[in-house]
Amino acid sequence: MKVLFIGGSGQISLACVHEALKNGHQVSVFNRGSYDWGDLPVEQIVGDLNQDHDYLPLANMGFDVVCQFMLFTPEQMQRDIKVFEQAKNCHYIFISSASAYHKPLPELAVTESLELYNPHWEYSRNKAAAEVLLQQSELLFTIVRPSHTLRTGLPTQMDEGFIVADRMLRGAPVIVANQGKTVWTITRSEDFAVPFVGLFANPKTYGEDFHITSDTAFTWDEIYTVIGQLLEAKVNIVHIDVDKLIAANPEFEGPLLGDKVYNARFDNSKVKSVVGDYDCVQQLSRILEQPVQSYLDSGLCGKSQGSASDLLIDRLCEKYGS
Repeated sequence: MKVLFIGGSGQISLACVHEALKNGHQVSVFNRGSYDWGDLPVEQIVGDLNQDHDYLPLANMGFDVVCQFMLFTPEQMQRDIKVFEQAKNCHYIFISSASAYHKPLPELAVTESLELYNPHWEYSRNKAAAEVLLQQSELLFTIVRPSHTLRTGLPTQMDEGFIVADRMLRGAPVIVANQGKTVWTITRSEDFAVPFVGLFANPKTYGEDFHITSDTAFTWDEIYTVIGQLLEAKVNIVHIDVDKLIAANPEFEGPLLGDKVYNARFDNSKVKSVVGDYDCVQQLSRILEQPVQSYLDSGLCGKSQGSASDLLIDRLCEKYGS
């Protein structure tokens, strides 16, 4: 099949491109062209997503499947519906987000029947609004909701990224919200990619929504501890109440109350009923191996010291640390 990835070189989509090639699909990517595909048989369509003269021709290129990884607002969805309704019999797959599910999350594993309602994070509300528009369209669509899916990015609770690793390496404390005992599901992008590619042009997926995650979850204390072990660094975790963190920086509300302070387990039986069972790495050190190595290879080690975010963490740890 002819498959178009809008994006294609990101945290999740790059692994999906590789998996699609592995399965014999003819793959094209539409983006700004900054990624070097080397000898891979990938058609690079260079363009600006925001420019109609670059974007509109995609509808007439004969793609069987379009994977939309770069859509974040309902306005963008309205445009995509107009564009790809012209592409007859094209399977349109929208990558939404599991963060759109109702907050707080239920204690039981999340299923796709859970309402979409996140009052704490505009990003999630925009994804949900885009889903509604897609469901009202005439497209042959499938909605996919990844949860926290890793390739090169470190999983951190407040989206601090490499700052956490920098602080660990120099012996500075790191913050985990509340008591660090809530469990969080993290999935390697290459494990996500296998069932994702299995959705392509599958009539059983038309008009349906699926999340795709690992079945294994870990506490935030466990995640940070293993990051430290892989860095060969001693980890000093300071637990701070989520309300105090948000009072110090309101931008923490989205990633915390909108996502990462709740127990997050997912029931993947729906997607498995369509594409079959799939394997995800369950050993935490293996899940975190690539993100940690990517940090070490980045040339950015230690560069965050003295940044505004780093200094804020210093102040919070000094104020609330025991």
